Amino acid sequence: MIRIRALLKSIHKSVWLGLLTLFLITMVFPATAQINDNFPLGKREVKREIIALNQQNNLNSSLLEQGRMLFANGRFAEAVSVWQQAVKGLQGESDRTQLALTLNYLANAYQELGQWQQAKNAITQSLTLLQAQSSPNILAQALNTQGNIQFATGQTEAALSSWQQAEKAYSQAGDETGFIGSKINQAQALQTLGLYRRAKLNLEELNTKLQSLPNPALKAMGLRSLGVALQVVGDLTRSQEVLNQSLAISQQLNSDSETSATLLSLANTLRALKKPQEALVNYQKAAETASNPLTKMEAKLNELSLLVETKNLESAKKLLPEIELQIEKIPLNRESIYAQVNFANTLIKMGYNPPAIAQVLATAIKNSRQLQDLRSESFALGQLGKLYQQTQQTQEAQNLTKQALTIAQQLNAADIVARLQSQMGEILQQRGDVAGAISAYTESVNILKSLRTDLVAINPDIQFSFQETVEPVYRQLVSLLLKSNPDQNKLKQAREVIESLQIAELDNFFREACLDAKPQQIDRLDPQAAVIYPIILPDRLEVIFSQPGKALRQYTTNLPQAEVEKTLVQLLESLNPFFSSDERLRVSQQVYDWLIKPASAELAANGVKTLVFVQDGLLRNLPMSALYDGKSYLLEKYNIAVAPGLSLVAPQSLTNKKIKVLTGGITESRQGFSALPGVEVEVNKIAQKVPSKVFLNQQFTEENLQSEIAGTAFPIVHLATHGQFSSNPEETFILTWDEKVKVKEFETLLRYREQGNVSPIELLVLSACQTAAGDKRAALGLAGVAVRSGARSTLATLWSVKDESTAELMTEFYQLLSQGNSKAEALRTSQLKLLNQSQYNHPFYWAPFIIVGNWL
Repeated sequence: MIRIRALLKSIHKSVWLGLLTLFLITMVFPATAQINDNFPLGKREVKREIIALNQQNNLNSSLLEQGRMLFANGRFAEAVSVWQQAVKGLQGESDRTQLALTLNYLANAYQELGQWQQAKNAITQSLTLLQAQSSPNILAQALNTQGNIQFATGQTEAALSSWQQAEKAYSQAGDETGFIGSKINQAQALQTLGLYRRAKLNLEELNTKLQSLPNPALKAMGLRSLGVALQVVGDLTRSQEVLNQSLAISQQLNSDSETSATLLSLANTLRALKKPQEALVNYQKAAETASNPLTKMEAKLNELSLLVETKNLESAKKLLPEIELQIEKIPLNRESIYAQVNFANTLIKMGYNPPAIAQVLATAIKNSRQLQDLRSESFALGQLGKLYQQTQQTQEAQNLTKQALTIAQQLNAADIVARLQSQMGEILQQRGDVAGAISAYTESVNILKSLRTDLVAINPDIQFSFQETVEPVYRQLVSLLLKSNPDQNKLKQAREVIESLQIAELDNFFREACLDAKPQQIDRLDPQAAVIYPIILPDRLEVIFSQPGKALRQYTTNLPQAEVEKTLVQLLESLNPFFSSDERLRVSQQVYDWLIKPASAELAANGVKTLVFVQDGLLRNLPMSALYDGKSYLLEKYNIAVAPGLSLVAPQSLTNKKIKVLTGGITESRQGFSALPGVEVEVNKIAQKVPSKVFLNQQFTEENLQSEIAGTAFPIVHLATHGQFSSNPEETFILTWDEKVKVKEFETLLRYREQGNVSPIELLVLSACQTAAGDKRAALGLAGVAVRSGARSTLATLWSVKDESTAELMTEFYQLLSQGNSKAEALRTSQLKLLNQSQYNHPFYWAPFIIVGNWL
């Protein structure tokens, strides 16, 4: 057992200050190390400006130079002390410009130390002095610093304004590097404010400018920074392209430092793209190329963490001696402390010797104290507390976490509090304090909800660990709330947490907090509908059952997650016509017994007509209509709908609107996809039933589609073309004649109402799409398309089905819709028509069609 007092005799209370990324990331190093060396993106630009010598402004005084070197080496407290002396010396002199610049430097150092008020005071003084000076370059740097401080303290709109002013000043000064940095900073602020299209336009404009830069070294650096920015906003494919451009230039220049830095950034993007082997190759190349010991260490640590993540433990173990030797040689600074902590974090995952890990962390704490760097000290202490928790020394773990939590709350560091409350929840749960654990987890979830934009827009690292570190906080809270006969308050809270988790998963899918959720009650939406919330927990399957005007109900199936998921996979496989019908009905009835049977009597007694499923995990890939009660399918009794959560469902009905359909599709083989000869029959039959505008094949382009949508207020858009839903937004698309339209482009393609103030699309129909094979979370892509399109409802297929049966179902669907039936009722009746035909009665033909969103 490791003992806390033996290792921490000299450790007193620590201020927990820093970013959530330092704690949420299971592979923190890809961000912390690599991004810190890229000058744009928030305060990273500061580092370049402070390190750079600016002879034009006579900054060769020993104190200023000494402070710059200390800052560059991560010795921020010492830099503050030196620059404070410089400020005192300059206050009696006439050179106000140099004093302003020194105050700017001082503000940056205060910011690194988390001393926000001192940082604000210093930068305010700097800008006041510069008002009467004609120094656009120094003014730009000060405005940039002001923006950094405002952004870090949650004043995003003010930060955007400061960075816009900085851009103008950099432009006047002819500073291309500063101009690039300010543009990327603005994109980050726009992303955080939810202005995604403006952020993307900013980055596209910047890319155009970078392509024409005559200075190859600056071009390489700018493209690398842009590549990192594109990674942050989730455009991973473009990030890879831009980083490859930067790499080619830096290699031509024979710049080892720039090449290694770009290889490191490229590896991180490849890692986010789920290309681990390519990422590993680039980490290795980055280490081989690096002339800087720290960059070499960063690459090695990233390689190690990726090997552990991909369960290649033998290769990981071979790296350990080299890393242990190198980590002792890195100069003492913040980055070296982060290296130690990240090394310890990976060792924990490897199941390494706990006392040895604790010693690494104790050294990191000692070093952070020597630097007076509270941020890195907090980072190290947090990991140490986690280590004690994992070694079952819960009292020591609780003491450390409570100490850290108290200080973080005093600092109003909401992001740190969220992580520490989650950690405290785990510890209290281990100690049997269920009420305390619920309170801690609740606080963590509440803060995570309030930080939605920050979580997905500021830093890509959080995306890497969502399933490992963010999602479990929600699930653990639901698990505790639903234990031991919960009362109505706990059931309501659990339902709210499930809804929040659905939104958080979609935010994570898009890497943007793009969903406008509004609380909805089923009574308001549909008095004849019931909502079923299943949630898969590690030790059981829980279901919350909600009916209008009734108390919430809960029922439990005590089976491990692995067994539940095994059954769900069997059910999905059995829906293939080649599988045994007896087996399919057996497994289907098993899932029915879990989800529906406990509530079946109430459903019948209360006249429920529609079942709405807010699905979880693997359940999303399954058609609920195919569940079997021993005599009939669920479809034969109820309308079926799927919702990412009631808070994302608009209450309006389509029945009072005139049906008018814009239909497009592809019948020919295109872009490697097979022909869809039945599409022409499908769209022609639809046109016979309801007023339609049809365009096929060469006419079915993205440009034409957007033009048609913008030109006429079609309430229904029907796309009969290949498409795929995936857990990766880059692989979620529909096929047009000329390209693949990815899910992130749906907003631009279909949300014309924001530009023309036209009524929204009521129904988007995707009649030939499918979920990606082998992707357990593929239906996230379907939900993503449903919400990204802006349509109130989406009718889609979980797998591709026969052209003939699809054409028949769609024709019947539109006929019923035009007669005033709700979307869910029209779909159900159309599916029943197939079910009652011998050639189509297998669920393979009728079950994959599902309504997502508003079912009215």
